Amino acid sequence: MTQVKLEHVNVTVRDWQATADWMKFVFGWDVRWHGASIHNGHSAHVGGTDSYVALYQPPKAPAGPIDCYNTIGGLNHIAVVVPDLDAVEARVKEAGFIPKSHANYEPGRRFYFEDASGIEFEVVQYD
Repeated sequence: MTQVKLEHVNVTVRDWQATADWMKFVFGWDVRWHGASIHNGHSAHVGGTDSYVALYQPPKAPAGPIDCYNTIGGLNHIAVVVPDLDAVEARVKEAGFIPKSHANYEPGRRFYFEDASGIEFEVVQYD
């Protein structure tokens, strides 16, 4: 059987353009599409060739982030695999975010950070 592949996740953000800008800078991704979307909002698909993060910005500023780990259906984090963890961490810092929870484990290394919308990202490099 062919392996099933995750194509995208869709998250609500405060500012789709600002989020897309830091994703392009930190991860080297592209805006694959953006435009008007559901509920009079604006969406953007930001990612690589095979997968992306759909960013949804509602017409009115959304409420602050929720405690995802204690909310059924909450998004706990998005994990991204990178070829050079140290280089990505430097860009995360340059973008104004604070890396945390660094860990070395088999078979790799990781850290986490939260963006301006309160979305937690895990960045992983496998050895």
